[in-house]
Amino acid sequence: MASTAPADIPPSSDAQASGYAWYVLSILFLVYILNFVDRQIISILAEDIKRDLDLTDADLGFLYGTAFGVFYSLFGIPLGRLADNWHRVKLMTGGLALWSAMTALSGFSSNGTQLAAARVGVGIGEATASPAAYSLISDWFPKRLRATALSIYSAGLYVGGGVSLYLGGTIAQSWNAAYPTDAPLGLAGWQAACLAVGIPGLLLALWIATLREPIRGQSEGLAQPPHPAPFRTFVDELLTIVPPLTLIGAARQGRRAFLINLLAAGLTVLVVRLMIGAGEPAPQWIAIGIGVYAVFSWAAALRLRDPPTFALIVATPAFLCTVVAYGLNAFLSYAASFWAAPYALRTLAMSPADAGFFIGASGALSGFLGVTIGGLVADRLRRKHASGRLWVVLFGALAQPPLLALAFTAESPAIFFVGIFLAQLLASTSLGAAAATTQDLVMPRMRGTATATFFIGTTLLGLALGPYLAGRVSTLSGSLSTGMLSLLLSVPITVLAAVAAIRLVPAAEATREARARAAGEVI
Repeated sequence: MASTAPADIPPSSDAQASGYAWYVLSILFLVYILNFVDRQIISILAEDIKRDLDLTDADLGFLYGTAFGVFYSLFGIPLGRLADNWHRVKLMTGGLALWSAMTALSGFSSNGTQLAAARVGVGIGEATASPAAYSLISDWFPKRLRATALSIYSAGLYVGGGVSLYLGGTIAQSWNAAYPTDAPLGLAGWQAACLAVGIPGLLLALWIATLREPIRGQSEGLAQPPHPAPFRTFVDELLTIVPPLTLIGAARQGRRAFLINLLAAGLTVLVVRLMIGAGEPAPQWIAIGIGVYAVFSWAAALRLRDPPTFALIVATPAFLCTVVAYGLNAFLSYAASFWAAPYALRTLAMSPADAGFFIGASGALSGFLGVTIGGLVADRLRRKHASGRLWVVLFGALAQPPLLALAFTAESPAIFFVGIFLAQLLASTSLGAAAATTQDLVMPRMRGTATATFFIGTTLLGLALGPYLAGRVSTLSGSLSTGMLSLLLSVPITVLAAVAAIRLVPAAEATREARARAAGEVI
């Protein structure tokens, strides 16, 4: 059983992290692997899902990215707040159990609506993982090792994505071969694959529950007492970000806040109606509208309820530029990671098992190497310059596009695998660097909220838009290659955001405590 009080363990020294810290990191790494197994598995199953449920490429992009990503980011904010104030181990245990159960339930979907609902559930459950994990890692590891530790944890993204493709492709192909008719429970191969990867997460949740809870802020000598009412702040946070509860939350802040929130809701509805009127699919843009309005409501409420956190996150251009730079990197990366398997099956005529093995192994190796090497290089550059880590983010923004162009115009598997391997290797170098930068820009008690805000960029900019837009252009043009290449138009914005962050971060980090005090923080 997890302890109910923070572990009475000395903070890691500047020289090294404790052995228990590395043990915790190894288990969190396994959680993140499973996180992305459950998130990514529909990539290799996409062609079967498309056929059985009569969907389009745009529908697939919505299911993979938007249905998951919007609610992942929406609930990431209040759950990030809960990670700041409550027992992080218990939070992660519950979240893992939820998303694993919803992944298993995906296996019983018989139409796109049911599968979308299950994906929403997966997104809500997975929203607990990184806020809790980032905060735990930041308390178990000293500042100089933080990017390395976060990069190792983040490597689970690529290992999990790779494992999911191999397992999903192999299970689906084997199941379909074994049961061409009269399958157990009437399940197709893709449905059996969802069940097979969802159930083990319930067992891992029991292991997570045994971890100790560290003293918050211990790695920087800024130990903080437990919050007196963590769930009250969690409910308050829900009222600021979950529509239509946001109107209640805004009304509690006064007439002016309510009218501004109502105006924002009206403008959001107007834009969504214009998109639908222009012929765009309603589910996609309703979901995006919900996400954008929810984030606005949360930010407006945060400004009134917690001025120091607002000042160091939303009102800090260096933080926002870092989020945008990595979010648009993820815009390309998420699209490539989802559409790689359908491209191999559809254009290169590979079998699901072969495509899953080669794309999965390539993704796992390239992602693990890239994110780990990127973290080590970022930490070294950070010692020489305050914004050194962000040079790695800029490198990822520039290195990925030409290799994606090579991969998604390839006519042979060899060229495709070389291109996708190198693209993922170089793009993934920036993840740990960007994550560590955002953690350095806030006070210890704000880390969970900072992590959730960071992942808004990854989800609303990257996951909710990248796979869908590639699929939408593919549906309109009849070419998956054209769909992927169209996303490269975002690269100049990514580069500008990275350069701006490089210029802004040193001053922002140097004035962190002063700006927090000026906003009312007691240090």
